[in-house]
Amino acid sequence: MVDSLIDKLIELAIAEDIGDGDHSSLSCIPSEAVGGVKLMMKQQGIIAGIDIAKRIYKKIDSGITFQPLVEDGQMLNKGDFVFNASGRVHSLLQAERIVLNVMQRMSGIATQTNRYVRVVEGTKAKILDTRKTTPGMRVLDKLAVKIGGGENHRMGLFDMIMLKDNHIDFAGGIENAIGKANEYLSRTGRNIGIEVETRNLNEVERVLLVGGVQRIMLDNFNLENTRAAVKLINGRFETESSGGINLDTVRGYAECGVDYISVGAITHQIQSIDMNLKKV
Repeated sequence: MVDSLIDKLIELAIAEDIGDGDHSSLSCIPSEAVGGVKLMMKQQGIIAGIDIAKRIYKKIDSGITFQPLVEDGQMLNKGDFVFNASGRVHSLLQAERIVLNVMQRMSGIATQTNRYVRVVEGTKAKILDTRKTTPGMRVLDKLAVKIGGGENHRMGLFDMIMLKDNHIDFAGGIENAIGKANEYLSRTGRNIGIEVETRNLNEVERVLLVGGVQRIMLDNFNLENTRAAVKLINGRFETESSGGINLDTVRGYAECGVDYISVGAITHQIQSIDMNLKKV
């Protein structure tokens, strides 16, 4: 499924950018011209998206030669080179902006994720992404999170049951929501996990009485209540802290003993990493 989504995204990006032709190149460069380009970092960051760049070039022109010089996940500095690509100049220029847009964003997400991962080193907590991604770009956003050392929460609504506050309220309470979710899984034969969001310690206690879930989310808990919740749960279920956690506070939550910390900011509050493509 992931490969299919990436292919569709690349095809859409090409259609969006090239339309009925790259008239800038067509107007001034002979169609038979060949050449090469090299991607260079303009600032420090975790590089991400090299394989995606190759797929973009090959989708535009299978005759392009692509030579990676580093691997995804490496910390690079300003002036470092990432890859060489050579072939028809028209094809190289058609791919240029699409490649840069994808790699700059993916590298920004990987770099932001890695900052959080480094802050919680030495604890058992894993940094998770969320569904707060750019529509259509989620598969690449989540790939970038993995490259940066984080973990993916869920791709969408289809690969985990997440009983959030609105689900619980519409279902008539935590007990009803959990019970109906398990009945649904039994009836449909689906094998996916259930996570339930809790808003206070009373709701945590209610989940413990009901059971039937894999993970309990502690949403917008302060540190004191997070420690109390982890003690109450006592390893019976996975635990996840969520809600407004940032680089200044993430270490405190990790030290409370939670298994996961979900951070929307690693995909929706990022700064793209600057880089350029220049003629070799």
